Amino acid sequence: QVQLVESGGGLVQPGGSLRLSCVASGSTFSSYVATWYRQAPGKERELVAHIGHAEDATSYSGSVQGRFTISRDNGKSAVYLQMNSLKPEDTAVYFCHAATVTDGGDTRAYWGQGTQVTVSS
Repeated sequence: QVQLVESGGGLVQPGGSLRLSCVASGSTFSSYVATWYRQAPGKERELVAHIGHAEDATSYSGSVQGRFTISRDNGKSAVYLQMNSLKPEDTAVYFCHAATVTDGGDTRAYWGQGTQVTVSS
């Protein structure tokens, strides 16, 4: 069992920056791939950024490409989301997701509890 705890959300003005953190406990984090999702009120949850086992294996949604950066530190069992040039439409609850495939071929996936990001003047 893996527990994911997000932090770093808050209220920021348009154009500002925030850095979200997701810290994992309970397993070897290096065996997991990680994804940040977000969900705005009344909207479906959407993928924001993904990072594979390698630190340079990243991908982004078109709406955040060039503004957000996902990274990981396996020594700290953490994944981060650096968010720059924030816009009001980035307002959402941001969730961390981690997944791995066991030696037996089963997928194990876990969600964090979410952290609120509000972009407003």
